[in-house]
Amino acid sequence: MGDYSKALQFHEKSHKILKTALPANHPDLATSYNNIGAVYLNMGHYSKAVEFYEKSLKIAKIALPPNHPSLATSYNNIRAVYLNMGHYSKALEFCEKDLEITKIALPPNHPDLTTSYSNIGHVYLNMGHYSKALEFYEKSRKIRETALPPNHPSLATLYSNIGQVYNNMGDYSKALEFHDKSLKIREIALPRNHPDLATSYSCIGQVYNYMGDYSKALEFYEKSRKIRETALPPNHRDLATSYICIGLVYNYMGHYSKALEFYEKSLKIAKIALPPNHPSLATSFNNIGAVYLNMGHCSKALE
Repeated sequence: MGDYSKALQFHEKSHKILKTALPANHPDLATSYNNIGAVYLNMGHYSKAVEFYEKSLKIAKIALPPNHPSLATSYNNIRAVYLNMGHYSKALEFCEKDLEITKIALPPNHPDLTTSYSNIGHVYLNMGHYSKALEFYEKSRKIRETALPPNHPSLATLYSNIGQVYNNMGDYSKALEFHDKSLKIREIALPRNHPDLATSYSCIGQVYNYMGDYSKALEFYEKSRKIRETALPPNHRDLATSYICIGLVYNYMGHYSKALEFYEKSLKIAKIALPPNHPSLATSFNNIGAVYLNMGHCSKALE
């Protein structure tokens, strides 16, 4: 349902009872802090999420042995917050802590190990270190293709991530190859309005956009938007991404009023969903400025 305020209310009631009833370093208190952190993460309140995840981690370090899987989970949770904040070096730091424990705790071909490899790959992708991203995604792929059935959704996610790396490297044929693999699995495994299908359509649209095939790009971006507007809350960041992608294509096609319409929709969501200094906000402002410049409205562009 995504009613985060209600979720927070009940988690805080539970936490109040646990703080009274349990010693300060009890593992159930760590779980309680973790639950509250997860709600703040979903609400986009990243500083609060880190605060509660760190409280959970502090207890876990005292109460658990140093290589306990729950510690790896705590590191991974903090990684997710820093990734959303755009603090990639911090995200990588916690990814590596997670991987260090996971490699000790699990056999070398365990599917959960692939998650740690993929998380590191994803951070490197966001940092623009594509060869490193590909290295870790391929480690994940090697395990998943052996350990999972061929139409498993986790394989679809991995193929999509590898496709994104190749897209950013400018190898569009390889990018389409992996995005098509991902889409094929998702069309079999998921309902027609599932958000992951929207992700596949968006990724394929992005490749066509980079190739300069704007009509194909718009076709796939619109498929993605249609699903996201149905399946997601109106201020979801993925909707903002859809709007910005469609705006970008219209800008390249010279349809500036349409580009501006979608860029402004994206900015409206970004102002609500992101912290004020997030890099994606700067991108939104730059995109709108670029459209006004293309339209010859130089004073508006400078705003």
